[in-house]
Amino acid sequence: MILTVTPNPSLDRTYEVPSLDRGEVIRATGERMDPGGKGVNVSRAAAAAGRHTVAVLPLGGAPGALVAQLLDAQGIEVAPVPVAGATRSNISIAEPDGTLTKINAPGPELSAAEAELLLETVRRHYRPGNTDWIACCGSLPRGLAPSWYADLVARAHAAGARIALDTSGQALREALRERPDVVKPNAEELAEAIGRPLATVGDAVKAAEELREQGARAVLASLGADGQLLVQETGAWFGSARVDAVRSNVGAGDSSLAGFLIAGGRGPAALASAVAHGAAAVQLPGSLMPGPADLDASAVTVTTEIPMDLPLTEPVP
Repeated sequence: MILTVTPNPSLDRTYEVPSLDRGEVIRATGERMDPGGKGVNVSRAAAAAGRHTVAVLPLGGAPGALVAQLLDAQGIEVAPVPVAGATRSNISIAEPDGTLTKINAPGPELSAAEAELLLETVRRHYRPGNTDWIACCGSLPRGLAPSWYADLVARAHAAGARIALDTSGQALREALRERPDVVKPNAEELAEAIGRPLATVGDAVKAAEELREQGARAVLASLGADGQLLVQETGAWFGSARVDAVRSNVGAGDSSLAGFLIAGGRGPAALASAVAHGAAAVQLPGSLMPGPADLDASAVTVTTEIPMDLPLTEPVP
């Protein structure tokens, strides 16, 4: 079982448009409504792969009730934490060339009691011997201190759990001291964590090694169209995949993390699964998560011969 924690979930609406013209009336050619948030997406991808998953998340108001209904319809066990504020609603606008414009709402402010109840709910749903991973994902809502993830990682490790962490900024820096088992930054988050730009794949490798020095036991880094890196104590690998057409990159990193955890969360086979899931996700509309039929293992390459001098398609200044 994969247990996910999403402190700031959302109701996501995605519209596909011919082009985004500011100030004009635009007719959408397609639309989707999905439960959102990084941890939620990990649960959705795990469920699509046939894995048992429990999603722990604070929910409030009509949007929160709809998020719970949508997750239940996808076969995901929901462990809701009732909160006074309404769950946020986000909007994504996808253009044919793959350009995505996102409008993310701030979300409700959690009280100290709600923050503690969220931690307690994770504890109650963790099952030693049955829970493979706890995936802690996304931004922290108002009311949660930057140290909240660090507290969660410490408590989970004390209970014997393995932790995957996907967050950024001060929340990531504080959690590193508790040695999460794997962290999953993208290139921008990786650059922010080390405080300098990334221009090449080699720069990303060095940054991942620095995160390991700061406490991460392994680093799974998404480099967008260039591929993904896995750096752990036994070595480093680079994975990439052929993608025929990009429809939406919403949730692609979350799908990658799910693929990584489903395949054991360690070594080149897990990286190959992460790359396959991420490549499949970007070829689907909205934040739709790929199932087994969407994966193409033959399009994936994983190697220890990392192209250190390869310039990043989207360098981080």
